[in-house]
Amino acid sequence: MCGIVGLLLKKPALHGQLGELMVPMLIGMTERGPDSAGLAVFGAPLAEGQRKISVYSGLTAAGADYPWAALLAALNEALPVQATMQLKGNHAVLTVNGPAAPVQAWLKAHDPKLHLLSAGRGIELYKDIGTPAEVAARYGFGQLRGSHLVGHTRMATESAVTPDRAHPFTAGEDFCLVHNGSLSNPNGIRRMLEPRGIRFETDNDTEAACRFLEWRLREGDTLHAALQKGFEALDGFFTFLMGTPTELALIRDPFACKPAVVAETDDYVAIASEFRSLAHLPDIQHATVFEPAPEEMYVWKA
Repeated sequence: MCGIVGLLLKKPALHGQLGELMVPMLIGMTERGPDSAGLAVFGAPLAEGQRKISVYSGLTAAGADYPWAALLAALNEALPVQATMQLKGNHAVLTVNGPAAPVQAWLKAHDPKLHLLSAGRGIELYKDIGTPAEVAARYGFGQLRGSHLVGHTRMATESAVTPDRAHPFTAGEDFCLVHNGSLSNPNGIRRMLEPRGIRFETDNDTEAACRFLEWRLREGDTLHAALQKGFEALDGFFTFLMGTPTELALIRDPFACKPAVVAETDDYVAIASEFRSLAHLPDIQHATVFEPAPEEMYVWKA
């Protein structure tokens, strides 16, 4: 059992309130996921030739005391990327000129214990072990700004409680996924994708779904087409919530075994596993509130 939350603010004037509105949503899912928590937030995209890379140092010996300044200096000496860095605890968000792949390769070679969380022009990702309230306070979630986000609280059932197995999962650039449920065929998905050069980092079933859907998007599918192929390929019980730079998407398996509720007003679209995580939102009493249907695609534009 896990908790999912999503929030999309329709008006740019509200983007500064994204984190403030989201934190009670995440904490409201504590009973569904006390082991770890995380979120991916999408903001104004960088210029075409720039990328953000979110990095986690909690698996290194130094942890929160990681020598980020030395890493930044070494990176700029090794590659002509003019990297800058923003720090939050044991997370760093690097901004670089040029593609992400050479920087990601350098980071892994420089320190294999660094965990690369996400890359893209708009996405920043934070996740860690701890209760949702602890993780939110640790990384200042209440101060986050942006147009939309995807969040998760985890109660581990099929793999260990570690930061890298926490959600959201990402694949490629500017794509993330959170999951409540369990897949029965993640190993089959893995065996299908690995010969295509797709590398897995954990044994978590959610990673299989994330990499499958990102693979379909990379192959040229629209988000709707990728999700339809997901219904055909992914077996099990699931509610998936996904984020891209321009969209928030929600699907449930054909039996809709895992709960979800949506509230929409002129100002926002909010999604959670239970209504209690939505009850604090402005004007919620006038929102259109509904339970998403099974095997239907819900996509909202940012």
